[in-house]
Amino acid sequence: MSYSDFSLSKVKRNFNLTTVENGRFLPETQSIEPSFYLKEALSEGLPLATATGSEKARSELIISPILVEVRKILERKVSFFSGEDFTVAPELGLSGVCDFLISRSPEQIFIEAPAIVIIEAKKADLKPGLGQCAAEMIAAQKFNETNNIPIKIIYGSVSSGTAWRFLKLEGQTLSIDLNDYAVPPVEILLGMLVWMIREG
Repeated sequence: MSYSDFSLSKVKRNFNLTTVENGRFLPETQSIEPSFYLKEALSEGLPLATATGSEKARSELIISPILVEVRKILERKVSFFSGEDFTVAPELGLSGVCDFLISRSPEQIFIEAPAIVIIEAKKADLKPGLGQCAAEMIAAQKFNETNNIPIKIIYGSVSSGTAWRFLKLEGQTLSIDLNDYAVPPVEILLGMLVWMIREG
């Protein structure tokens, strides 16, 4: 069993989660102006990824440049992983690959605690990715505890590149923001992601 086998109801049942479905749980964050690099990357990548429609294209041409920008804004004091194995507890089904993971550690060679944000890429319909993302967030929570760097909140997102839906795991409470945040514009999203990593 792996992360991709989890539906939201299965995660909730297996890990005794309480789910809260409502609006935005993040505070109003300050928008961040994208760099010339990100503007150029998105002006080329957005139409291309949208036209091809594949998860891989959306990951590489939209999501990845945005997360590289976030790392740059945070002065490279965080690490950013794409497609890394993140097997934490295979006996619980918490095994497999995360599309994207951000850690507050600057170490880039391998994943070090604390893992703080998990992002799962999907083609268009975001709903099926919620269970997988939630399972990866539980794995991050356990990974941080095992490494003696427990943190209060893990954030997650299921994203098509042009739409982002956010989750928050605090203890055994999983909050799901039912709003989808659109890109473009990217300024609001950059502000939200930077806040999650700095303040979350």
